[in-house]
Amino acid sequence: MTGVADALLRLAALFDRFQVVYAVIGGIAVRAYGIPRATYDVDFTVALPRDRLETVFAAAEEIGYSVLDAYRSGWVDAVANMPLVKLRFYLREKGVDADIFLAETPFQESILRRRQRVETDEVTVWLASPEDVILLKLLANRVRDISDVQDILFTQGQLDEAYMRHWAEELGVLPLLEARLSEMSNDDAFP
Repeated sequence: MTGVADALLRLAALFDRFQVVYAVIGGIAVRAYGIPRATYDVDFTVALPRDRLETVFAAAEEIGYSVLDAYRSGWVDAVANMPLVKLRFYLREKGVDADIFLAETPFQESILRRRQRVETDEVTVWLASPEDVILLKLLANRVRDISDVQDILFTQGQLDEAYMRHWAEELGVLPLLEARLSEMSNDDAFP
């Protein structure tokens, strides 16, 4: 088992133990829904109230994760207006980062309602839906993320475009989504 898969399984088991609803997002989800690619971290969206963070941090340390003092003191980062804490797992002197997004927005709550139990190459976990992974990738909007969106659209075929358009508008990424969907339609027009 790779370090990333081990890190993923440990955290998923911890969330299950504490009855924390979670969905894997990021590169692991892309591997399940798109064209598999290397990823070196794990990303989750979790329904975890901030007052339970300290308990989860202590349990994460017991299974090999480290927690920065800033997070232990109550600080919470944010990416695209989504609250985030980070952990690091060490395996054979290699570090695997874990980004834990706290589901405190309506969009993140929707991600958790739509999550799917999926078996990947190495693990079986709850994943965000392909539509939600696309939306998260559009929010990040890096070159790798746009490539991931194209891969998922190509691999998955028919997706819930109405759902994606609704949230893309709410999140301010509707032009990005429309551009990706248009590219796929144009690709389909060629024999």
